Amino acid sequence: MNRLAQVGVLLDREAAQARWAKGENVFEKFISEVLEHAGIPFQWLHAGEELASSQLDVVIVALEPASTDSLKQLWTYAEGGGLLVSFSGLNHFANRLGCEVHPSTGPGYATLPDTLGDTRPLRYIQAASWSSIHTSDSDLSDPAESFGVLRESSSSEAPRLGAALQRFPIGRGALHRWAINLPATWVGLQQGTQPVTQDGIPAPDGTGAIDDLLLKADDGFELDWSMDRAQTETGYSYFPHPYSDLWKEAVIKHLLNETVKLGLPLPFIGYWPDGIEQVAMISHDSDRNVDETAVTTLEVLKECEVRSSWCMLEPGYSPFIYEQALADGHELAFHYNAMEDQNGKWGEQEFIRQFDWLKQATGLEQFTSNKNHYTRFEGWGELFQWCERHGIQADQTRGPSKKGNIGYLFGTCHPYFPIAYWDEQNRPYDVLEIGFLTQDLDHNLLADSSVLVPFLEQAKRVNGVAHFLFHQFHIHNQLNVRDALRKVVHTAREYGFTFMTGKEINDWERARRKLRITGMNASGEVELAGMSTDKQNREAVVWIPVIDSEASFDMTQTDYKFGILCRKQKVAFNR
Repeated sequence: MNRLAQVGVLLDREAAQARWAKGENVFEKFISEVLEHAGIPFQWLHAGEELASSQLDVVIVALEPASTDSLKQLWTYAEGGGLLVSFSGLNHFANRLGCEVHPSTGPGYATLPDTLGDTRPLRYIQAASWSSIHTSDSDLSDPAESFGVLRESSSSEAPRLGAALQRFPIGRGALHRWAINLPATWVGLQQGTQPVTQDGIPAPDGTGAIDDLLLKADDGFELDWSMDRAQTETGYSYFPHPYSDLWKEAVIKHLLNETVKLGLPLPFIGYWPDGIEQVAMISHDSDRNVDETAVTTLEVLKECEVRSSWCMLEPGYSPFIYEQALADGHELAFHYNAMEDQNGKWGEQEFIRQFDWLKQATGLEQFTSNKNHYTRFEGWGELFQWCERHGIQADQTRGPSKKGNIGYLFGTCHPYFPIAYWDEQNRPYDVLEIGFLTQDLDHNLLADSSVLVPFLEQAKRVNGVAHFLFHQFHIHNQLNVRDALRKVVHTAREYGFTFMTGKEINDWERARRKLRITGMNASGEVELAGMSTDKQNREAVVWIPVIDSEASFDMTQTDYKFGILCRKQKVAFNR
């Protein structure tokens, strides 16, 4: 059997317990979400002592041990030929490597070389850089390499704060240290840096008045109104950069590059079924619940030959609407209403009451998806807890509530499992978040469709989900909105998007994560566990980085993924 690169993630158990005891988060656990979504196999380590018998080629030091003896294990591992990767950590090694540690800074922006990732300035939440002091006590035998630049702002004229990534040789191995605290950045961009307990800061130009005395998902967003927005040719402001996804790509690209240099492939499972590169999704919220508007929407969707997700708000439509929507292949979903001026309330009992209404109204017992009315959101994980307890597997609440903060305000268009707060030991919630980009394009009070192509281009750039929300009421009452829906479908297909419902995205993501890469046979095919022998549906794809020393291979079955030439292997399995 051919050997694959072996990757470990060290999250020291004692250090984590110490943080939780002090009421501090260990967002470093989110590294597992990034690797699992990327389909990269890895194993957990919970103490430095486990390194000695691990035979790992790369160790991502998520949360380092606090004891001197355990840290020595890391140094010994690197000296023996291992590669350590750190995100803003391992300050204990700085002096030994001829460096001094600078105070933590952020938020800020990093510019990376194209060998590492996207070259646009990428926003980060927190960083702690090192600079060289070249002391005689240094154990550094060769000079360190530095890549990329940190700055306080997105302007190239802003002062430099340090390097984004530094590579230090240690014996036969190395330490590669990202100055950016990427776990904190991923979580901060996607979920916020703290629970939602008060209104957010509005846009200075009045286009994003999120200080409306209603707690919402976007009250906790972490982008800058001035530096992170762009304008279309028609003057509409939007957030154009999926920063979190671009950071994930940079880390994955770095990891794949380094394992290829070792002469060891690190196979990974593709995001989507074979033949699908990126996904578009349309959802509707049944606000006002007028049957006539639902009929119009069903007609337009049938005309466009597209299926969508219908989030139902109490008191809902007449039964024949549900019957027709299901017959046409659409998904029926929940639209939880916590708006007090509409007799709603934020709380689990009210969530249950409305969910029970939905079951009774539709005659269905199971629903995959939810989206909160008006993107109402409070605290950190309450909504995800309710969804878990009551069988909802996917949520769509994280999106813009105002016309001036549409786009990638949460930095991602990929489905992901959110992380809990410290009081739940930062566990992953069993709820797949599928955020949306905008609502009701060309509505007379909202953004026009000039944002459509920029949104699609960036979702395609990262092979993500371009999710658009259209209300049935506006589809029926505004011809421009109706035409915008048609335009979304037509343009997305021109850009190579495949439409899926929220349920289909959820079911696929959960199924592909059950696949586990276990090895590679003598013929160079990856072996997997977690496959079913039942009837086969869509095929998954495994991508195998090409090693220079490989024998000839079929170039028609290759493609560049994360900047790395990879062989394609199809895997048929029951999802």
